[in-house]
Amino acid sequence: MCSISGWDWNIGKRLVADISSWENKFNWIEELHTSPDGEKIAAIVNIDEAEFSVCVNGETWENIFDKIWLLRFSPDGRLTAIVSEDEEWTLAVDGIPWENKFDYLWNTLFSKSGTDIAAAVQQDTKYSMALNGIPWEKSFDNMTNMILSHDGTKTAASVQVLPHKEGEIFKFQKGIYTVAANGTVWDKNFVNVWNMSFSPDANSLAAEARSSLYDYTIVVNGKPWDQSFSCVWEPLFNPSGTAVTAPVKIGEKWTLAEDGRILWDSKFVQLWHHKYSFDGSKIAAVAAPRFGKWTIAVNDKPWEITFEDFVCDPVFSPDNKKVAAIAKNSDKWVVAIDGEKWGNNFDMVWDPVFSPDSEHVAVKMEKNGKYTIAIDDILWANECDAVWEPIFNQAGDRILIKTIENNKYYRYIIPVNEIV
Repeated sequence: MCSISGWDWNIGKRLVADISSWENKFNWIEELHTSPDGEKIAAIVNIDEAEFSVCVNGETWENIFDKIWLLRFSPDGRLTAIVSEDEEWTLAVDGIPWENKFDYLWNTLFSKSGTDIAAAVQQDTKYSMALNGIPWEKSFDNMTNMILSHDGTKTAASVQVLPHKEGEIFKFQKGIYTVAANGTVWDKNFVNVWNMSFSPDANSLAAEARSSLYDYTIVVNGKPWDQSFSCVWEPLFNPSGTAVTAPVKIGEKWTLAEDGRILWDSKFVQLWHHKYSFDGSKIAAVAAPRFGKWTIAVNDKPWEITFEDFVCDPVFSPDNKKVAAIAKNSDKWVVAIDGEKWGNNFDMVWDPVFSPDSEHVAVKMEKNGKYTIAIDDILWANECDAVWEPIFNQAGDRILIKTIENNKYYRYIIPVNEIV
């Protein structure tokens, strides 16, 4: 994301756009999206039959397209959409289409800074990835699990490298899938290849793989771990080194492995969605210590509190000391931090957001059909028709809140202590 220090952090409420005025201009308006800094609100709009555009703060893009979908702001604030012109698809960035056109395009991906943009493309029944509009030189019969490295320099995907008919079961068992990085395939094939991740420097790539019908492992740069397991989940690189970790299943229980060796002593009914702290010193994961009981485990130690329905991905604080997660218990959503549950519960709640100094936690939430935010378990008094995830300033003493109220889009900058 671009530096938030350059945003307008002056305290106050500002009307950015009157959405009700759009209704007379267009046949219909699709889902609203806001820029990271809150200065823009946009939506796909229908002008006439097979004529679509994007409206930004009340003004439409100059170009008209046959169809538009998947409108998304990049982390650096540019607005992207998948567009169709004359039965060809491409990506438009701030209304300007990529020069290359394709039979189909989907799954827009952004680098961490937003500078680089990738998407999956199909051309002449073959599949590949396009980075900043340039497709791979090599394309494939099948492609899934597309990713873009954080620095935006490399793309990768699971690809089918051998033709396969429905009845060729033995050929399938020998392996017809592998990984392509920037279009270059690994030397070894597998029965299946799934979720993958790049190392922080983008020089290494790890993936889940099935080496036989019954054996699963992690493959790093085309080389499988020496050990196989009953099942594995998505691998991750330690941000402070080269080690690769992944949840693995041994018999009927799950634990965490590093470079093929068992790292955690504890065994769980389920263990997945593991995350590293920013300095790489801690690992947190969604865990089920018993059947139907969910919690978060941090460095092999599960929280004492458990939840009945669901626990979402853990979120580390910037200082690497705290872990937060949202969970569902008896049809109500709650926020938990380091195993302590907030007193409020919600009809719906979104991922926790830590302040840069790690002192505060904010969430977007829904209750009784209205939306607002909560900071440190205290609800903002303003109930809105829509709210986007809040963002703290660098000092952690102000918060950006983007709302829809009575069909008007507002941008608030509020002192944190006004709510807390």
